[in-house]
Amino acid sequence: MTWSRSGFGRPWSDDELDAIIADYFAMLDAELLGRPYVKSRHSAALMERMGRTHRSVEFKHQNISAVLEELGFPWIQGYKPKRNYQAAIFGAIDRYLSAHGDVVHERVPPATIHLLRHAAVFIDPPTLKPRSERPWQLERLVRKFDPVERDFRNRALGKAGEEFVIEVEREKLAKTERPDLARRIRWVAAEDGDGAGYDILSFEPSGCERLIEVKTTNGAARTPFFLTRNEYEVASARPDSWRLYRVHLFAQSPRIFTIKPPLNATIHLHPETWRASFGE
Repeated sequence: MTWSRSGFGRPWSDDELDAIIADYFAMLDAELLGRPYVKSRHSAALMERMGRTHRSVEFKHQNISAVLEELGFPWIQGYKPKRNYQAAIFGAIDRYLSAHGDVVHERVPPATIHLLRHAAVFIDPPTLKPRSERPWQLERLVRKFDPVERDFRNRALGKAGEEFVIEVEREKLAKTERPDLARRIRWVAAEDGDGAGYDILSFEPSGCERLIEVKTTNGAARTPFFLTRNEYEVASARPDSWRLYRVHLFAQSPRIFTIKPPLNATIHLHPETWRASFGE
């Protein structure tokens, strides 16, 4: 389909939005798989088909990135999210994700993911701030493609994130000349199950235990996540030892920030479910 060159500055039609979103995901897929592609060629083809300016196309790419960031999906790193949304974009992204279940059930990055230098992996956590109001259409979209639930149920992603953290911890201890401690690291979640309230038993170079709960997402640093009651209770009972490692941007350039108790000082905690039973 082609579009008229008249009417610059006009709202984007559903057909145009469907086309640019499909093209965006084609570029994103190439990026995640490490296949070469040229953004400018994709933009030029869209400009030719739609009769739109480079600025208009690039801004729409940034709008798509902003929505994907809210949904906890990876987004093309060269298109920094911008949130001056045209409301129709929410319906268009809904149509695409609803028709492409393989996108919703995200792939896990290859096991050959390169380990970054230990110092480069860790960043500061996001600042705690009040939740801002989102357009209702975006709120509905987030509820439909809930990033918290999606990451929680993606066991392969969780396992890969834990393996990544184990390698980071081993490298840390090796660099501080504590290979003895590196050998003592235990993958508790894999060996003993999920009931411990943490996933990995590691150590500080001093020999002090570090109880690490890993939460992994392909989304950005601010993507929310589930924390179980057991994890919260262990964090409260052992605040000097327990740490949460939030692994994010996992499919592209993994980064970690850490959170230590008291958790309320760093994150907003909201009860999500009720336990239903027929007895006390």
